[in-house]
Amino acid sequence: QVQLVESGGGLVQAGGSLRLSCAASERTFSMFSVGWFRQAPGKERDLVAAMISGASTYYTDSVKGRFTISRDNAKNTVYLQMNSLKPEDTAVYYCAVRLDGRFLGRPQDYHYWGQGTQVTVSS
Repeated sequence: QVQLVESGGGLVQAGGSLRLSCAASERTFSMFSVGWFRQAPGKERDLVAAMISGASTYYTDSVKGRFTISRDNAKNTVYLQMNSLKPEDTAVYYCAVRLDGRFLGRPQDYHYWGQGTQVTVSS
């Protein structure tokens, strides 16, 4: 059982920045693939960014150049740095892990989830 705890969400004005953190309970965290998903009210949960076990990264088009995913294996933590935030980035953000280190993009492909953290961007 892998426990994930997200933090760092909040209310920010458009153009501002936030850094989300996802801390894992598992020491083999570095072997997992980690995804950041977001879900806005009435919408599906979508993959925003991912880091595969070999440190390759993925970003959805709408956040490229604005968001950066990174990991600190010594702290069992993955971060999502979000810059130039827009009102359309408003959502609950979740981190999730896939245990085999592969990259897959659907929520059902991930094995463990955090509780989510709210990000609200005001215009």
